[in-house]
Amino acid sequence: MAELFPDIEPYDHGMLDTGDGNRLYWECSGNPDGISALVLHGVPGSGCSTGARRYFDPSVYRIILFDQRNCGRSLPNAADQDCDLSGNTTWHLVADIERLRAYLSVDRFVLFGNSWGTTLALAYAESHPGHVAAMVLAGITTTRRSEIDWLCTGMARFFPHEYADFTQSIPDDLAPLAYYHGLLNSTDPAERRAAAVAWHRWEAASILLADPNGLPRRWADARYLLTRARIVTHYFHHDAWLSDRQLLQGAAALAGIPGILIQGRFDLEAPLVTAWELHQSWPGSELVIVENAAHSTDNAGISAEIVAATAKILHFLKK
Repeated sequence: MAELFPDIEPYDHGMLDTGDGNRLYWECSGNPDGISALVLHGVPGSGCSTGARRYFDPSVYRIILFDQRNCGRSLPNAADQDCDLSGNTTWHLVADIERLRAYLSVDRFVLFGNSWGTTLALAYAESHPGHVAAMVLAGITTTRRSEIDWLCTGMARFFPHEYADFTQSIPDDLAPLAYYHGLLNSTDPAERRAAAVAWHRWEAASILLADPNGLPRRWADARYLLTRARIVTHYFHHDAWLSDRQLLQGAAALAGIPGILIQGRFDLEAPLVTAWELHQSWPGSELVIVENAAHSTDNAGISAEIVAATAKILHFLKK
């Protein structure tokens, strides 16, 4: 089983000015002259995880991480009520990746994404296939309406008690997503904070089932919870600015780009069917199903397959 590489620190970092009032944190680690691998973090609003550096051989790869708009170390932060999210959409993020590529003088990226990061990777690659050398995706999502509905209401069949708590205060004429999206943009700070906690309590039900390490340490930070909840509901409320099945229908544009899709068999948050449909739509892609695994990349089987995939991609690039 492939093992994670040792922890490393960045050799360079900075803040990229997008020209519209946003500044994005970025960092590079590994080999400055290596193959440029861009990590796209999961969950809009979560910020990048430094553990993702360990998926790549640092002697071969130039490992690039960045915090997407309004989260992590990027500014302004969505936890601040005066932070306007109207300039934070999937297509703003795609443009940010292009801006970062040019700033760092990258010809083509190897893209790695997990969960929401797979949606963003697909949106970027289908828009700019000439700037993508290969892709490694784990916990596949396309953020279509059926996937959003599943996360917000469908999983209630597995977590009825938690769902009852999640929805107990919601008026009959409102869906959970609309309700929490409204609260998280309230002018009342206490109301926003309470909504962020309730949203994450619902998410915790499936995360605790999937993640061997329990809830992320960052979840102890109330400001982080507000940032994350506000942005993820912003994206879900707007269907991520994607038409239904857009990324699946556009996957033919990925023909010729090596792609390895890694999916836990028992992933409740991103059920296997989406990875299967993408595999069927993407000529030449490879689907790796990890038995006895769910959504978390902390699962030993999933992390081992990610490391193996980043090594395998090197063989594709040498051809």
